[in-house]
Amino acid sequence: MEVQMELSRIIITETSDQQIIVLKEKFGERSFPIVIGINEAFAIDRRIKGISTPRPLTHDLMAALIERLAGQLDKIVIYDLRDHTFFAKLVIRRAGELIEVDCRPSDAVALGAGTEAPIFVEESVLRDVVG
Repeated sequence: MEVQMELSRIIITETSDQQIIVLKEKFGERSFPIVIGINEAFAIDRRIKGISTPRPLTHDLMAALIERLAGQLDKIVIYDLRDHTFFAKLVIRRAGELIEVDCRPSDAVALGAGTEAPIFVEESVLRDVVG
């Protein structure tokens, strides 16, 4: 079962390579952190704030590719946790078909930031990280 989540916080510490995003259950109380890289943290922050750059950065490029290929990011799903590593997938809707693409949660959230694409986490992952 998938549980809908939302990006609750981005914690950027410029003196560290490891940044944190916090996902919170949309219709509940559970939340948990995911450690991400500085580039992904800045990308998420920039896309949420609607800050554009003179040339497309990686996540902007990915969004443009999906759009140009007549697709739409349907949802983001964090589906597994193995050896302290989260696994995610993009679910892209194109011509009535759902296409799943494996990715890192940080890239998925960066791509989905500032869009209407919902974030889901498998209940089994939530049980592993929250209890």
